[in-house]
Amino acid sequence: MGNTLNIKKTLKNNTMVFVLLGVMLLFQVLIVATDHGSLFAPANITNIINQNAYVVILAAGMLLCILTGGNIDLSVGSVVALVGALAGVLVVRLGLPNTVAIPVCLLTGIAIGAFHGFFIAYVHIPPFITTLAGMLLWRGVATIILDGLTISPFPEKYLKLFASYLPSGTPEKSAIFVLTMAVAIICCVIYIIAEIASRVKKAKAGYTVEPVSSFITKLIVLCAVILIVGQFLANDRGIPVVLILLAVIVGAYSYFTQNTVPGRYLYAIGGNAKAAQLSGVNTNNVMFFAYTNMGFLAAVAALVCVARFNAANPVAGQSYEMDAIASCFIGGASAYGGTGTVAGAVVGAVFMGVLNNGMSILGIDMNWQRAVKGLVLLAAVIFDVVSKRKKSR
Repeated sequence: MGNTLNIKKTLKNNTMVFVLLGVMLLFQVLIVATDHGSLFAPANITNIINQNAYVVILAAGMLLCILTGGNIDLSVGSVVALVGALAGVLVVRLGLPNTVAIPVCLLTGIAIGAFHGFFIAYVHIPPFITTLAGMLLWRGVATIILDGLTISPFPEKYLKLFASYLPSGTPEKSAIFVLTMAVAIICCVIYIIAEIASRVKKAKAGYTVEPVSSFITKLIVLCAVILIVGQFLANDRGIPVVLILLAVIVGAYSYFTQNTVPGRYLYAIGGNAKAAQLSGVNTNNVMFFAYTNMGFLAAVAALVCVARFNAANPVAGQSYEMDAIASCFIGGASAYGGTGTVAGAVVGAVFMGVLNNGMSILGIDMNWQRAVKGLVLLAAVIFDVVSKRKKSR
């Protein structure tokens, strides 16, 4: 009986992971059946990572906003365009070194986020209105900076920071394979040690921990995923530098939200803002931080995007906010706030990426792709709302 309950709990907690695997297998069957190649071709796996890096970065920031009570930031796509435009002017036109241009771009993103956060947290203008205004404002500023033109190409030194691979240069295939698999194995070892340490810490503190069988199964499955992805990358061009950046961001924000007091404040506000305030939480400061952080991550996403496209474009970033929001909700974040994890947002981002990639390989019209993504987002929110109603009953 206990094992059955554990299995049910595991399936419930990892619903989107199983859905993602099912969708990947479905696309693989359809792609092979229609003779369009393979979803699991090494080059295509690398493609999915590069194409959806910005979604993961933005989703990590968007999650923090959503946790505060279902709030969102509609301006992130425009901020990506503006910071990208600024990077184009500083790096390409003015020829400034990366050590100057990149900090200026990041500080600009932080300033924009703080601008939004001030009006949301301290003037108490609704986030939807504030960021909607920001969406229009920053898009206009980006167009003014670029004068409606595209700036390209970016220098090789800049591209190496965000659009290169490890090992660098032109190494032999065998060197790429050995290094990539060695990194994958090291990642598995670090992950196992971290999970065991976390489990021991929770057990000593008196918290309930998952059964040993479920814990071991989780370790085996995730390590297998890491090794499989590593094998795909090892058979292509190696480890994308942007994947290392994503690992740092996901790891840092996962730790922040799950293991720090300020991170838990986000959940407290989303659960019950009044109760959190009466408990001594400065809700205004927390809201200000969430939106300032969103501006920072939008700037990081901008730097990644201009490197990937090797151009700064005034129309860049369109619909990026929708991809980030959809990733969070698909990954289990609640539309009411207070629920969600960075890992879930990453799963949602990968789901969106596989959906886009699979439909593109099959040659499905872009309008139909938008319709499918809209239906998926609606289904995720309906699932969240229905689940909440069942729990309340």
